[in-house]
Amino acid sequence: MTILVTGGSGFVGIHTVAELQRRGHAVNVLVRDRARAARALRSVGVDSSTLRLTTGDVTDPAAVRRALRNCEAVLHAAAVYSFDPRRRAEMGAVNRRGTEVVLAAARAAGVRRRVHVSTFGALLPATGSLTTATPVGRPRETYLATKAEAEAVARRYQDEGDPVIITYPPAVLGPHDPHLGDQSSRIRDVLRGLMPIWPSGGFPIGDVRDLAALHATLLTGGDGPSRHFGPGRWVTTRELLRTLRQVTGRRLPTLHLPAAALLPVGRLAGLIQRILPVHVPVQYGAVYTCAVARPIDATGTGELLGPGRPLRSTLADTVGWLHATGRLTATQAGRAASA
Repeated sequence: MTILVTGGSGFVGIHTVAELQRRGHAVNVLVRDRARAARALRSVGVDSSTLRLTTGDVTDPAAVRRALRNCEAVLHAAAVYSFDPRRRAEMGAVNRRGTEVVLAAARAAGVRRRVHVSTFGALLPATGSLTTATPVGRPRETYLATKAEAEAVARRYQDEGDPVIITYPPAVLGPHDPHLGDQSSRIRDVLRGLMPIWPSGGFPIGDVRDLAALHATLLTGGDGPSRHFGPGRWVTTRELLRTLRQVTGRRLPTLHLPAAALLPVGRLAGLIQRILPVHVPVQYGAVYTCAVARPIDATGTGELLGPGRPLRSTLADTVGWLHATGRLTATQAGRAASA
């Protein structure tokens, strides 16, 4: 089977491409920068010369049409994932419009399998546990709001009978994050001592390699629209820090405060981030997610792979990779540096 992956040089994208190749599929990748994509894919053992690379942007209908030529399935993973308010305009342009362009082109081309990568955050805020029937949310945070808009587009195509599958990844961690996204950066910042205060609450966490396996399974399965939560489980911020202590052997002194009380601090940090060129470790989006996120109830929704890898294993691999790539010292990584 020939499969197009958009966002194929991103964290989810490169792992999915690697998994698809392992299963014997031909892969086309829509990329904006071929050299950058080749470096990212190389980190997971994929030689870009074994792929069909199409240069272009998901907001360009002509580029998407070229990329879809002779493809039997498409994974739309391209999105701007960031809680950085400086990327507001980019998120608005890519996340919603990119979804509309890709799904419209796939419909016109008669592509049989179409998987849209959403996020659990597109369903927030919600009352009670999240299910695949939870209405599209109206989150008060830029990234989540643009993903909710994209979710509405994907559901419209489902309602019109298109064979669109939607996945809801948890917050994903693991090795080989090519652009060091917000989740990986947060683990790095904790171990650098930059995040001594954490909000209460929690959020679902999973391993990017398990999510890639889910996508590969869905892309080659039966037809018809459906929705699936990505492998993972609900983790409180206290459990996350406790597991990091176990993985690294470090004390990591941390003060936990109510998430709602930290929301004004997050808003202030966002205003400061718009001015400062350097990364501010406190992010409104992260605090907001902890404040409004709810556990996932996947009962009866056909969750295909279960909860996936244990949190401790995922964190150990994440921290080990951060050390191996020079983002953490041996002291900061602790035991994970030699794992």
